[in-house]
Amino acid sequence: MNRQVFVVVSLGVVLAGAFAAFTLTRSGPKPAEPVSPVERSAPQAGQRPTTPPAPKDEAKLAPSEPAPRIARREPEPPVKAAPPSPAPVETAPEAGVLRIDSDVPGAQVFIDRVFIGATPVTAPNVKPGTHRLNVSAPGYEGVAETIDVVPGPRDVLIKLKDVRLDAKIEVVHGHRIGSCRGELIATPQGLRYETADKNDGFAATLQDLETFQVDYLEKRLRVKLQKGKAYVFTDPDGNADRLFVFHRDVEKARDCLKKGE
Repeated sequence: MNRQVFVVVSLGVVLAGAFAAFTLTRSGPKPAEPVSPVERSAPQAGQRPTTPPAPKDEAKLAPSEPAPRIARREPEPPVKAAPPSPAPVETAPEAGVLRIDSDVPGAQVFIDRVFIGATPVTAPNVKPGTHRLNVSAPGYEGVAETIDVVPGPRDVLIKLKDVRLDAKIEVVHGHRIGSCRGELIATPQGLRYETADKNDGFAATLQDLETFQVDYLEKRLRVKLQKGKAYVFTDPDGNADRLFVFHRDVEKARDCLKKGE
């Protein structure tokens, strides 16, 4: 009897459990109920309660001050480099500068009869134009030249050792009967007589003159060529001075040629 009762009770318990499981499956999990903020903040068992932060009173809060405005600084324009200064313009010289030298060192130099110095020498600030240049040295024939000076430097070389001769004179050649008129011309290359009478003219080197003499009292210049004809020349105006100067210049050139200068 008791065994039957136990079986019936056990069977009932099993059926009740199966029914409960079936019911739970059909209904699904029960959704969680919303929790209020108070309940959410309520301390759980064993948890230390915390004080929630006090709400801010928006009315008492001071209005936020605007951030100070920072003045915007405009960038400074780039500094431009100063343009390079123009190169100085060289003005043209207004005076001439003569650098004078000679083949004989220490020759004396005169410009317009003013002593400049001994060669080599520089004459600064010479006024542009025509000037007279004289250069001389002991034992040499002096050189006199007319030079044209222009603004700026100029080199002048005087050769005292060179034979210089450029002389001419009008003469009358007397014949035994009559006479002819012409011109005597002397250069370092020689002496020549130019006349309208072609048979009376001649040309000879200075070394080929056998006789070359002046008679100042008689106002005559005698010339005789080697192995040639003799001539007697006079001045058309009877001026012996011109004959004398011509003879002197030719003789200086002949002496230089004899020395091999």
